[in-house]
Amino acid sequence: MISKMIVCIVPHNSGELVTDAAKAAGASGGTIIMGRGTAENSVIQLLGLGDKAKDIAYILVDDETAAAAKEKIIEITETKKSHFGVLFSINIGKFIKAGLNSAENTNGDSDMENKSSYKMINVIVNKGFAEDAMAAARSAGAGGGTIVNAKGTAKEGDEKFFGLEIVPEKEMLVMLVPSDKEDAVISAVKSLDCFNKAGSGIIFTANAEDFTLLGK
Repeated sequence: MISKMIVCIVPHNSGELVTDAAKAAGASGGTIIMGRGTAENSVIQLLGLGDKAKDIAYILVDDETAAAAKEKIIEITETKKSHFGVLFSINIGKFIKAGLNSAENTNGDSDMENKSSYKMINVIVNKGFAEDAMAAARSAGAGGGTIVNAKGTAKEGDEKFFGLEIVPEKEMLVMLVPSDKEDAVISAVKSLDCFNKAGSGIIFTANAEDFTLLGK
């Protein structure tokens, strides 16, 4: 059962290095998006981030695979420069594959953690369908979201759950919604035609804690 997401932030063009390492440890691929570090010098020493292009790799794993995947990633990057990047993991709440009618409730969705007021809902679809997913989510009460370009890392022909299908170009929609709207938003996205075909997308959720609006 999928229960954790490993997140690695590494220099641009190094994302596949860590996803390949995770796959060697039993993970089923990952999704890579490109970002940019904005850390000040004093923080760079801690996070290994600068004002440079970064790859952010998302790798979903079960409890049995998580430790081995982390160890393999650490091992493969030991020869890289110091402050090469960062690795952390979060617990996953619900996990849904396209083409399936049911959602997996994972360890991250315990009664205690369900007390979180907001949920982060992540939808990964083939390029061109994120706007449709956002429109469906809005109809169910989501206020808005952020769409970023991404790419799958499964090999052509793989039917792995996170590399998705053959299409390498992906879009990732990230939304923050009140907990009481989580099920409705997920149901609305799952009902889309583009999400009915197996391998065409996934949805996963996590608790959003310490939610604060910044600015006036």
